[in-house]
Amino acid sequence: MKRTNRWRVGAVLCMFLFSISSVCAQDWPQWRGPDRDGKVSGFTTPQEWPKELKQVWQTKVGLGDASIALVGEKLYVFTRQGDEEAILCLNAGSGDELWRNAYTTPAVTGPPGSHPGPRSTPTVADGKVVTLGVNGVLSCLNAADGNVVWRKDEYTKTVPEFFTAMSPIVVDGMCIAHLGGKDNGVLLAFDLASGAQKWKWEGDGPTYSSPVLMTVEGMKQLVVQTEKNLIGFDPVDGKLLWQIATPNQRRFYSSSTPIVDGQTLIVTGQGGGTKAYKIAKQDDKFVTEELWINEEPGVAFNTPVLKNGLLYGLNVAGNIFCLNAKTGKSAWTDSNRIDRFGSILDAGSVLVALSPKSEFIVFKPSDTYYEEVARIKVSETPIYAHPLLAGNHVFIKDQESVTKFSIE
Repeated sequence: MKRTNRWRVGAVLCMFLFSISSVCAQDWPQWRGPDRDGKVSGFTTPQEWPKELKQVWQTKVGLGDASIALVGEKLYVFTRQGDEEAILCLNAGSGDELWRNAYTTPAVTGPPGSHPGPRSTPTVADGKVVTLGVNGVLSCLNAADGNVVWRKDEYTKTVPEFFTAMSPIVVDGMCIAHLGGKDNGVLLAFDLASGAQKWKWEGDGPTYSSPVLMTVEGMKQLVVQTEKNLIGFDPVDGKLLWQIATPNQRRFYSSSTPIVDGQTLIVTGQGGGTKAYKIAKQDDKFVTEELWINEEPGVAFNTPVLKNGLLYGLNVAGNIFCLNAKTGKSAWTDSNRIDRFGSILDAGSVLVALSPKSEFIVFKPSDTYYEEVARIKVSETPIYAHPLLAGNHVFIKDQESVTKFSIE
């Protein structure tokens, strides 16, 4: 082979591998992204932010607050349509519906009735899509065609006060979900491929927080925020490894997912401020140590994001704040109220917040002050789902529709 041909083959191969890695980097397969940490990869930050985003397409999908999942060129959306909960697969390029799977489920009643749709984000793994309905129906579908692999409805009689909101997690071929209601919870692990139960833990009821993974002394651990405790489990067999009391205060009930920083956990959302704990191994068991506490109220209905040793979130008053994740000391709090139900993502050189008022807000990371780059209206209806960023595109799920925007 001539040298020029070898060079061309090598160049094409490099471009091919780069394109594959770019697609993978943009996947958002579950709650808060690939590692459940709110960190976006593969997003193209514009040199200058426009005053508005250009709409590429919009598709009406139904009611719900669940965030969207993206794998390859497929979007997975979980909503309520009439008297059914529906899992939809859309073409990310065109917005066209590729498949739909639905089942009938009772309506949300009482005060939560103003949010009738699902709150739980789909989890896409190993060619499957897992969803958790507001009444506790756990479904596993084939990601290619939407056919049911298995569905569990044994734990639908008891749900949290404002119905379910935790997003299931897939660990080593197992789907794990925290079901049940107040003082009567069950953490279950099912074989993803067959639906066979692998293990079961009974105890505290679930919150609106979602489980995460961390590694301590080389051991993978499942971290779950229950209604009364922060608990570490062995995901292989469900064995309890350690437990920290986190009673809810001031009528708060956690909606914040634990934040992992190496062997440190940062937790908030229970009304007791923000705290950091170190998890370590001592002899043949795991022990916990409180590192610091910031007694300011913390968050109510969002999960902060960790970036370069700083924690950014929305406090109970709805203001963006920043604190030092190593010391717990407050760095700054912006005076402009956004909403305590908003979301924040780490998009590389900037941070992105989305408020229920449908404002897409871009600001710079800083340990000294809040510097806003852009504030763009993206819908005329309320938004409670997280935005999804990929390449130079933003996907927004508002009250009833999914919209794809481009940043130009």
